[in-house]
Amino acid sequence: MQKAVEREVFKHLYSSVAEEMGVRLQRSAFSPNIKERCDFSCAVFDDAGQLVAQAAHIPVHLGAMPLSVEACRRHLTFAPGDVAILNDPFHGGTHLPDITIVSPVFVEHDRLLGFVANRAHHADVGGMSPGSMPLSRELYQEGVIIPPVKLMDAGRTNQALWDFFLANVRTPRERAGDLQAQLAANRIGEQRLQELASRYGVERIRGNMSELLAYSEQLTRHGIRQLPNGTYRYEDVLDDDGIDDKPIPIAVAVTIDGEEVVVDFEGSAPQCEGSVNAVYAITVSATAYVFRCLLGLDIPGNSGCMVPIHVRAPEGSVVNARFPAAVAAGNVETSQRIVDVLLGALAQACPDRVPAASQGTMNNFTIGGWDCDKQRPFAYYETLGGGMGAGADCPGAGGIHSHMTNTMNTPVEALEYAYPFRISRYVLREGTGGAGIQAGGNGVTREIEFLQDAQVTIVSDRRKSRPFGLAGGGAGQSGRNVLIRKGREKRLPGKTTLSVSTGDRLRIETPGGGGYGALKKKA
Repeated sequence: MQKAVEREVFKHLYSSVAEEMGVRLQRSAFSPNIKERCDFSCAVFDDAGQLVAQAAHIPVHLGAMPLSVEACRRHLTFAPGDVAILNDPFHGGTHLPDITIVSPVFVEHDRLLGFVANRAHHADVGGMSPGSMPLSRELYQEGVIIPPVKLMDAGRTNQALWDFFLANVRTPRERAGDLQAQLAANRIGEQRLQELASRYGVERIRGNMSELLAYSEQLTRHGIRQLPNGTYRYEDVLDDDGIDDKPIPIAVAVTIDGEEVVVDFEGSAPQCEGSVNAVYAITVSATAYVFRCLLGLDIPGNSGCMVPIHVRAPEGSVVNARFPAAVAAGNVETSQRIVDVLLGALAQACPDRVPAASQGTMNNFTIGGWDCDKQRPFAYYETLGGGMGAGADCPGAGGIHSHMTNTMNTPVEALEYAYPFRISRYVLREGTGGAGIQAGGNGVTREIEFLQDAQVTIVSDRRKSRPFGLAGGGAGQSGRNVLIRKGREKRLPGKTTLSVSTGDRLRIETPGGGGYGALKKKA
């Protein structure tokens, strides 16, 4: 009993470190994307690079972050005062705007206790279009590629690297401020872990890290044993890759055998020319998210959860792309569809515990150009909420971020203060959730009026396909993107880049969630 109580206490101590890191990062950041939308994640790792604790941040970041720490450990030798940086998707990253900062935590001068890390989405890291979410055909077009490298060496900033990075982005002042905020977050995380080691002793800190990992694995195995054995299959599609208009299938077979699971994506499409390719870290992250939701949040979120879950993704496929594939949208769009197919498969095993499909897209859009009033470039990035899928015992929520994203909404006031455009309309799309005994959630409509000329990129999905319902429930409505110019409406593709003029308006209508349960027909 005493051991269990101590483990629970230390679980919260480690989590509090990650949470405080997040508070420091948010309060120190420059960009609305990080300060207002909270598009960042923080976590604590042991000396072997295993995830020990995380804050309640973004699933697509947190599930992939252990591979970033692993890449840093593999390529670098750490000493006190070192800090690593990376964004390379093929070395533990996700897509280039997500920059990860990894700091070793040393105690007793040179004894490695563990690591703290945070990942934040920067609104621009260079590349072929403002916002660094282009309709690219290769990684090189998406921005500056940073392999695992030291940003700080023995407490000294790598000024050459710092200057090089800022010279290749459109908004260097904002990028510098956000990077400093990330460094500050890691410093407070490092300090808090050192304080814990000083208070409780290094061996006790390490011992409880190991205990938590083993405990999570044990609980996960117990949860898997409650599921019926068998192989469950499902397939869904992405609308297209932004280059070709053909649908892109993603298939999965989930095999439950006793207390272990094999998740096999054989049959998914080969990697594409466009940017919807996901790296292996994304596929692992989406799988970890789904099983964590299925098995319950009482299980501490750490690397132990994934020990009995084995992910197989064919190399060279859209769920495990080879370098130098374009991957900007894989992190945001393909991750959502991976979740959908996993939920579709697992609904066959435990239909009462799995909801219908949510909107299945993050509705990404970037806006950039030259701000004539402030006489400097600007780059804005946003994702929009939509409808959540309904469950057996509850309707889907409307106008909310779901699954692999957990960001906030940028307040209209903050957005209009920072950028040369305004929001002319922002409402729920009534009636867009799928019908059912439990109805799916509604999408949203956001309309932006441009006060200056700009360049816009939209990366969205579920504009052709629809989020599926379950148990006879109806599908959610698909989304729409519309440009309004001089009073005339033009339907836009789900993935597109365009130039807009002063007075133009962009309307983004997000999908609704699927419904659950068939409604009885009237006699």
